[in-house]
Amino acid sequence: MEEKKKGLTKWLYWFILGVAIIAVYKLLDNIGSIATWLGGLFHILMPFILGILIAYLFYIPCRSLEKRYKSVKKPKWISKKARILSIITVYIIAILIIVLTLTFVIPNVLKSITDFVNNFGTYYNNTIKALEELPEDSFLKSETIIKLAQKFSEVDLNRFLNIESLIQYAKGAISAVTGVFDAFVAFVVSVYLLSERAEILKFLKRLANAIFAKDTYTMVSRYFNKSNEVFFKFLSGQVLDAIIVGILTSVAMSIIGVKYAVLLGFIIGLFNLIPYFGAIIAVIIAIIVTLFTGGLGQAILMAIVVIILQQIDANIINPKIIGNSLSISPLLVIFSVTIGGAYFGILGMFLAVPVFTVIKLLIEEYVDYKNSLKLNN
Repeated sequence: MEEKKKGLTKWLYWFILGVAIIAVYKLLDNIGSIATWLGGLFHILMPFILGILIAYLFYIPCRSLEKRYKSVKKPKWISKKARILSIITVYIIAILIIVLTLTFVIPNVLKSITDFVNNFGTYYNNTIKALEELPEDSFLKSETIIKLAQKFSEVDLNRFLNIESLIQYAKGAISAVTGVFDAFVAFVVSVYLLSERAEILKFLKRLANAIFAKDTYTMVSRYFNKSNEVFFKFLSGQVLDAIIVGILTSVAMSIIGVKYAVLLGFIIGLFNLIPYFGAIIAVIIAIIVTLFTGGLGQAILMAIVVIILQQIDANIINPKIIGNSLSISPLLVIFSVTIGGAYFGILGMFLAVPVFTVIKLLIEEYVDYKNSLKLNN
């Protein structure tokens, strides 16, 4: 009897292996059709994905405001409706920011880009003339600097930064994410997720508890909560920090008379979403543009002001917004951003830090667990 069972088990094993091989072969043989199907599915699910991302971005502000509304004693209806009031408040603020950006910032940025491209020849000639008038022993008159300046004359900015191309890029981006139906569905999904988040999380916990063993469930739950906290704080915090830095640098540059202050502030704020590298790249771009448009003196002054603001942001503003949830060494930040950018581009650079923070957390807890076992033995 036992031999028959072993024979049946053996044949069942080989049958399952054969089915699996055939399935893999058919999958590879029809990879084009499968990719097309997955692309269509992704397009259908895009409003839901956007809704989840919006809810993820707004979770921390909603949670903070909800706590404040709950602490209000009178009138009592405010504390009772704390969650819905927090959601309404966050969406009103977000809509106001979008309206102000589209009304004042974007038109100014597009106008500045157009003006810079159209007058680049004049700026370049003035810069070369200023370099030629410097003393012969000036380091700015070295052969390297002169060749670098000459390289800029070979760049056809109109090819990359003409206003028609920018408008087409903007239209393409807007049409991809702001169709009326998609935007409405994304809005509804995000509001539902934020308002029903407790019930959704409760269901997911019950489901995980039913699937996993007790110890596994406890471990998964703990890491899920910690990982979520890291990503929640990073995503919402980085966006808020980028807005603050963009506004501060735009105002500071306007005060010292830097041309295209709003454009440069917008670039610095946008690049500030990428830890370390973003700030460095944005400052270099701002220095080069200011060097062409305002001369060496103004470029140095602008660099000093921006570097001071970046230090204030790195040591005061950013830690206040994000807290200690991303307490990893600068070396690991640089490593993670480099790896993320190499494999996944801009998005990889943006998300690399929280991903590596979670990996670091898992490794540290694993090492502590193994060391504790050795000590106990």
